[in-house]
Amino acid sequence: MTSTIDPAEVAKFEAMAADWWDPQGKFKPLHQLNPCRLDYITTQIAAEFDRDLRAPKPFDGLRLLDIGCGGGLLSEPMARLGADVIGADAAAGNIPVAQVHAEQSGLTIDYRHTTAEALAEAGERFDVVLNMEVVEHVSDPLAYLTACHDLLKTGGLMICSTLNRNPKSYAMAIFGAEVVMRWLPRGTHDWSKFITPDELYTLIRQAGLDPVDRKGMVFNPVLWRWSLSDRDLSVNYVTASVRKD
Repeated sequence: MTSTIDPAEVAKFEAMAADWWDPQGKFKPLHQLNPCRLDYITTQIAAEFDRDLRAPKPFDGLRLLDIGCGGGLLSEPMARLGADVIGADAAAGNIPVAQVHAEQSGLTIDYRHTTAEALAEAGERFDVVLNMEVVEHVSDPLAYLTACHDLLKTGGLMICSTLNRNPKSYAMAIFGAEVVMRWLPRGTHDWSKFITPDELYTLIRQAGLDPVDRKGMVFNPVLWRWSLSDRDLSVNYVTASVRKD
């Protein structure tokens, strides 16, 4: 079994595992981004599976995989919405952090120290795969996205977010977030691994999925919040793709 895990990338996040649920800690950017991510994720899932988000458990009956789940910042809201959630992470230190927090929150989530490739090889299949801020950390994006394709049932939905590669993304995601604001430890991201929206769409298609939507996630420094944009994909962006075969 081949793996697209980059050990150096895993080690970065393993070192930060204890900080996952500290909104002022090393994952402060993700805590700030999370409402925007959830807005996109829930809207896409509801549209694809004809679910009413006003219902008490709108995602009841859907099996969902959160790849690179970290401490569970996305797994927990998905479980609250009724999904049957498996959270997978290649960094072993993240799993007990996620498990303890889910228990404290009264949530049942199946957290596993594993990879997308291992899950696919084991025959696991899901209605939804959340693939958020992971593809820029793997050694082989196409092989990784192909494993994500294999993890989806026919008609299944993958939500994938990453960072664009251009001077603006370097200025904001590397220099701004790591050097100026110190939101993240230096070296968290490798700008050369960032992927443009067109490159990601090509990779998604090569992996056998059909892209159906993409939007930018834009930070407003005046309002100090994130919002979705139909036009501005210059730094952070998110895509939705469907397995039709």
